[in-house]
Amino acid sequence: MILIIVIIVVLVLLVLFFMSSYNKLVRLSNRVDEGFSTMDVYLKKRFDLIPNLVETVKGYAKHEADTLSSVIAQRNMAKTSKDVMDSENKITNAIHGIFAVAEQYPDLKANTNFMDLQNQLKKVEEDIANSRKYYNALVREYNDVIMSVPTNIVASLFHFEKKTMFEVANASERENVQVKF
Repeated sequence: MILIIVIIVVLVLLVLFFMSSYNKLVRLSNRVDEGFSTMDVYLKKRFDLIPNLVETVKGYAKHEADTLSSVIAQRNMAKTSKDVMDSENKITNAIHGIFAVAEQYPDLKANTNFMDLQNQLKKVEEDIANSRKYYNALVREYNDVIMSVPTNIVASLFHFEKKTMFEVANASERENVQVKF
């Protein structure tokens, strides 16, 4: 009778061990998948954000440059023109154009936009780097569990495969991203 009780207790403990190990492996596998999805979201954000930001800054910089070029051209004409009054009126009109632009777009300054672009690019890259670190930490934890005794038995029985860490495959991808205007 004692032998039957011992066998039943051992079987119950084995079943509990297998259930616990299996659930832990499923939980870790799901966390690895979630970590990859998080990284994917940030990569998508970068993919969407950078071209839009670059085009926005290019547009603002061009608009501001055109307005300022007009003022500079009018000013230069005033220096050489015999009709100074006419040239001064053109400068005044160009300056009013700047004021009108500033009223419509109070923060329309190329340097501010460039700084904003730089800050947003930095933030996105930091988010991507952090999500990669998070993903790799989850993969390491998962791989440690499936390779450790005794959970490696459960992992092999239920075909839990080792996951790969995020690594840059192409050496050129390790270089800084070049943003050109």
